[in-house]
Amino acid sequence: MWLPLSTVCLRSPTVRGRSVVAALLKCSRHRANANVSLFSHSAGLRAQTCTALRYRKHGDPSQVVQLENVDLPPLGANDVLVKMLAAPINPSDINMIQGTYAILPDLPAVGGNEGVAQVVEVGSQVKSLKTGGWVIPKDAGLGTWRTEAVLAENDVISLPNDIPLLSAATLGVNPCTALRMLSDFEDLRPGDSVIQNAANSGVGQAVIQIAAARGINSINVVRDRPEFTQLSDRLKAIGATHVIKEEALRRPEIKELFKICPRPKLALNGVGGKSATELLRHLQSGGCMVTYGGMAKQPVTIPVSALIFKDVKVRGFWVTQWKKDHSKDERAFRIMLDELCNLIKQGKLTAPACTEVSLQDYGKALDAAMQPFTSAKQVLIM
Repeated sequence: MWLPLSTVCLRSPTVRGRSVVAALLKCSRHRANANVSLFSHSAGLRAQTCTALRYRKHGDPSQVVQLENVDLPPLGANDVLVKMLAAPINPSDINMIQGTYAILPDLPAVGGNEGVAQVVEVGSQVKSLKTGGWVIPKDAGLGTWRTEAVLAENDVISLPNDIPLLSAATLGVNPCTALRMLSDFEDLRPGDSVIQNAANSGVGQAVIQIAAARGINSINVVRDRPEFTQLSDRLKAIGATHVIKEEALRRPEIKELFKICPRPKLALNGVGGKSATELLRHLQSGGCMVTYGGMAKQPVTIPVSALIFKDVKVRGFWVTQWKKDHSKDERAFRIMLDELCNLIKQGKLTAPACTEVSLQDYGKALDAAMQPFTSAKQVLIM
């Protein structure tokens, strides 16, 4: 049974039986004195530990990821102590553990690149963050699958704490990717069209909603499945203009669609292989296809005719690189987050369907995240 996207939030049995607040406050640490503040870093006190999902070698996540106690470093003048609230499991997290991602942290490493945390304590020189505020990582590699962390002020950026927890936890990767691709490659105006595959992915759902908020038509391609009708209804409920099966791209009736909807200026490819080639075929002359993922693990084949006779452009996008390119100037990132948060507050951008799982049940979450046709994003609740 499919529910409207804004209301979908599944819970594992471990989390279902207790309040979210209790789950978020759960932590594991050693204390020499019961009267000492839980997050104190005063000199002479015993070193704190957090509970984290760590891996010491690359491989199958179900085999190499372990729940461990990890020492926290002392709080420096430019550091903040944060309590992680929630962190999703993204495909890039899995690839990083497998050792196949473009960037890999030194081992041993704590998993997770995205999530939202609450500031518990700030160093003496910290200016931009305050106790109680919410923050997300500025870039990949911080290791968010943990209960607490000591991080440099410059490694995180603040978020309003009056948006839904799951929206905050899943904001830093997929919605940012969607917004940048809709903004940076073609001058899309109200009434224009964008076509995308992997439309039910986290990026795809964000594309649908941001496009709808801007008055842009979205043609959304998904793989055939028994519950296609329910999925189509679900995507249309969040703003999809059209939802079609991949096979429809190769059939003559696709021409009927373009009688009521302009041919797209922009194509967004998260799959690769034949699916990407079909997207290219339906771009208008001079249009652009942006590849941000390759779930099919097949190369993108570009027809010569598309290049010669339609002068299409073929580009790539990686949000991690965008963040690196703008790391010296926080304003661009700040403007992007503010725009996304405003859409969230207006009810125009919701988190993808999520399954909340306690940190202790990480094995179930990792297994679920690696299944094909995954309908919900796994989010670890600390």
